[in-house]
Amino acid sequence: MYTTPFLDLPPLLRAGGTVRLPGSKSISNRVLLLAGLSEGTTTVHDLLDSDDTRVMLVALRELGCTVESQGATVRISGLGGRLRQRDARLFLGNAGTAMRPLAAALAVLTATQGGRFELSGVPRMHERPIGDLVDALRQLGCRIDYLGNEGFPPLRLTAGSGSLRTEAPIRVRGDVSSQFLTALLLALPLVSGTGPVAIEVEGELISKPYVEITLKLLERFGILVARDGWQRFTIPQGSRYRSPGDIHVEGDASSASYFVALGAIAATETPVRIEGAGLDSIQGDIRFAEAAQAMGADVRSGPGWLEVRRGRWPLAAIDLDCNHIPDAAMTLAVMALYAQGTTRLSNIASWRVKETDRIAAMATELRKLGATVTEGADFIEVTPPAAWRPAVIHTYDDHRVAMCFSLAAFNALAGAHPAVPVRILDPKCVAKTFPHYFETLFSVVDTDTACIPVLAVDGPSSSGKGTVASAVAQALGYHFLDSGAVYRATALACKRARVAPTDEPRVAAVAASLDLAFEGRSIRLGGEEVADLLRDEAIGAMASKVSALPSVRDALRQLQLSFRKVPGLVADGRDMGTVIFPSADLKVFLTASAAKRAERRHKQLISKGISANIDSLRADLEARDVRDQTRAVAPLKPAEDAQLLDNSDLTIEESVAKVLEAWEHRRPF
Repeated sequence: MYTTPFLDLPPLLRAGGTVRLPGSKSISNRVLLLAGLSEGTTTVHDLLDSDDTRVMLVALRELGCTVESQGATVRISGLGGRLRQRDARLFLGNAGTAMRPLAAALAVLTATQGGRFELSGVPRMHERPIGDLVDALRQLGCRIDYLGNEGFPPLRLTAGSGSLRTEAPIRVRGDVSSQFLTALLLALPLVSGTGPVAIEVEGELISKPYVEITLKLLERFGILVARDGWQRFTIPQGSRYRSPGDIHVEGDASSASYFVALGAIAATETPVRIEGAGLDSIQGDIRFAEAAQAMGADVRSGPGWLEVRRGRWPLAAIDLDCNHIPDAAMTLAVMALYAQGTTRLSNIASWRVKETDRIAAMATELRKLGATVTEGADFIEVTPPAAWRPAVIHTYDDHRVAMCFSLAAFNALAGAHPAVPVRILDPKCVAKTFPHYFETLFSVVDTDTACIPVLAVDGPSSSGKGTVASAVAQALGYHFLDSGAVYRATALACKRARVAPTDEPRVAAVAASLDLAFEGRSIRLGGEEVADLLRDEAIGAMASKVSALPSVRDALRQLQLSFRKVPGLVADGRDMGTVIFPSADLKVFLTASAAKRAERRHKQLISKGISANIDSLRADLEARDVRDQTRAVAPLKPAEDAQLLDNSDLTIEESVAKVLEAWEHRRPF
């Protein structure tokens, strides 16, 4: 997952390939709570690993459930409807799918069995309404106090009279959030021992498909709810939660929307195949595929999969009541950037009480790109930009805003000239539902090599270029190429193959077949972790010899070029800016003095337990500088347009800051 402050997306041009969806958030947290309330042990397969599910799992543990996790499989031994802990403070982040159902379930259990619970979350959760649910629970006789603003979390739940008033129907508003009804449906089977319990919905129920998910999952756990349309729901007398044993979580249909849209926008040859949810899904957001088809997408489906490619182009503007796909509809607002005409999305008042005010957020960010946007209490209208603009997208700690606007990087396909990059602030907010969204996106998108930004950091031996470049790559979320490690890996491979470093043709052959991969601090050669082996002094000395061979440098050039991948690359070496990436967007050349470099090298060797003489080290470095500067192939020198950075008296952090400052001046934001 990208944890950088921002992530710059270069102009993207093509899409195609297969993605596997994470588990559905809506299903995951419902299943976790149902398993926690049930008798017996439930094994949940393909559970979503995200912020929202983690806070639910922590809450279940604090309530006394036994939770055993192994990858995407979780075993939960439930409470059987009986409280084991009667005093707890539960922090539920910004997870509405945890706050509302847990509040309802604990309210009825506390009222009948005693106890005291406090439920809180992040500041935005304390701005999300819960008053209609609390009013409904108070009708039963639950004791609930607001600890902050009236109508909003945090809440305190305390013991009541020991019994609840279940004879009369419980009335709850349905036009603010369907999670209020879902919370009651999940909680009231716990108190249906003396008679049936009815719920009546006031007003038009929004987000009906999410209630449908709740009803189907209740049935899996032994509760068959009778209903009269969408206005009255009755839980039978004597209902008891029973574990189904094993239950599988579907892929998240809301998350599928980004890849359905991706296919509609950019899959002109190979389709985007989405595995984990098909048109047979129990999730209402799967109907996003119908809206995408109305805009022109070519969609095919089978059990548990979708395939999408571009159909009509440009896309067709639509006028759609989105009550049935409230979360996925956000993706339509970004698809509208690629449509001909004005798209209107209506009946989306629930957007205003989600992780952020999503109508206002979408309108603000779409305008940054150049779109014309009209917003109302429950609608948004989007007309594509006449001229696209580079934009810094504020994500409001809202995962769906971040994922939606990643699709704006395809603006070249809408005629943007020049094509513009898009900066996503706080990309880690996707952890709420899809922690590896951007990695998944990058696995199925492509662009012209020239569109992928490169930052080259060159300099003499022991100038700190590798450490600086690696830190810059981490700060930007870019790939990292350590060209020194490429030559050291060649030396290691030659040593293992018993190839002499002076045998140029054979060394070049080894270099041409090198299977090398970098990932963070990991370096893998033929699948084997070799980062520590490459630090060996003997390997370093051998690498110095093979790096002087012209045919070896030619053989490794293509390998180094292959590291230029979306979203960008930071490369360090001695000829990154002059030979390998002469058109790099920024070239930095470090010029630390030989004396300072000798000091750093001395400290490095001493830390490894290797004795060294600082004067000898300085002499060696100066001699190597001369060799590197005078060699016939790729001599060490700054590129003509490189920025020189004397980091003799700078810390690594200060050097990194200087490079990032220079980089920021080159960006169009």
